[in-house]
Amino acid sequence: MSAKAMRAIDIAAGILLTAGGVYCLCNQDVAVVSAGMLFGLFMLAAGIAEIVVFAGTSKILLGSGWLLLNGVLTVIMALLLLFNQWFTLLSLPLLFTLWLLFSGIGRFVSAFDLRALGVRAWGWVLAMGILLTAAGIICMMDPWISVAAVGLTVGLVLILQGVSLVVCACVSSGKET
Repeated sequence: MSAKAMRAIDIAAGILLTAGGVYCLCNQDVAVVSAGMLFGLFMLAAGIAEIVVFAGTSKILLGSGWLLLNGVLTVIMALLLLFNQWFTLLSLPLLFTLWLLFSGIGRFVSAFDLRALGVRAWGWVLAMGILLTAAGIICMMDPWISVAAVGLTVGLVLILQGVSLVVCACVSSGKET
């Protein structure tokens, strides 16, 4: 395939992604359903990873039970999000809020375990725990903030990807002429 044809495909794909992003910004319910599926897949991977980390560190970390509990709850929520669309639409705000709170508290506790083990970067884990807990509290006050954030994020990511494709295609076309 010629370079000119590849640029045309990149530009067309970029325009479609940008249009999809604008559509998602205007119809955030569609973005939330799509994001719910991706969120479920990512949560499934994260939950499995935490269970694996627990299996490898249960004798080293004092609070590793939090890892196992968080991993199991994350896998359960992921499966519910993946296989029940009504559940996703109706419960995403609450689940997202609870997940933020639980993950934040878990990170907070883990930071002190890391400190006890002499890990120098334990403060970063503590900071993330505090931020996650604060985000969970904010979402608890108004759960629809989390839905709006999901829809807005999906739309913006699609727009950025689309613009990026168009810009890259235009920049590469300038080098060959």
